[in-house]
Amino acid sequence: MDDQQLPPGVGPHEGRELELMLAGEKPLAMFSDVDGWDGFPDAEFAPHVAAGRIVMRETCRRDRMKGLAIRSLYYALPGEEWRIDRMIEIERGFREGGIRNRPDLETEIGRLLGYSDADIRAFLAHIGLA
Repeated sequence: MDDQQLPPGVGPHEGRELELMLAGEKPLAMFSDVDGWDGFPDAEFAPHVAAGRIVMRETCRRDRMKGLAIRSLYYALPGEEWRIDRMIEIERGFREGGIRNRPDLETEIGRLLGYSDADIRAFLAHIGLA
């Protein structure tokens, strides 16, 4: 994502997830793309996961429409693992239940990821849900 093209408040954690997590300012980070994507931050997060400062969970699934393997990495601060469970639950609803364009769920996702209410409002406006 190119932050230069985004309005203020949209995507402020982009590229800073680990820094914000280590500072205790971000309770959850997630990365999801086609398996093999070179943007996954495994190596960057690995020492912190090994030391117990961050908890990691990984899921893989096959995209039924495109036939591609999709890998998702979730990183949470210790004690915040429930956020991973809820994020996976929401994502499953998006895929299996056809849930789309719901400001309440987009707001919940923003809060799970540690965004401020102002940033969430900016994002909702950006995607046309405000």
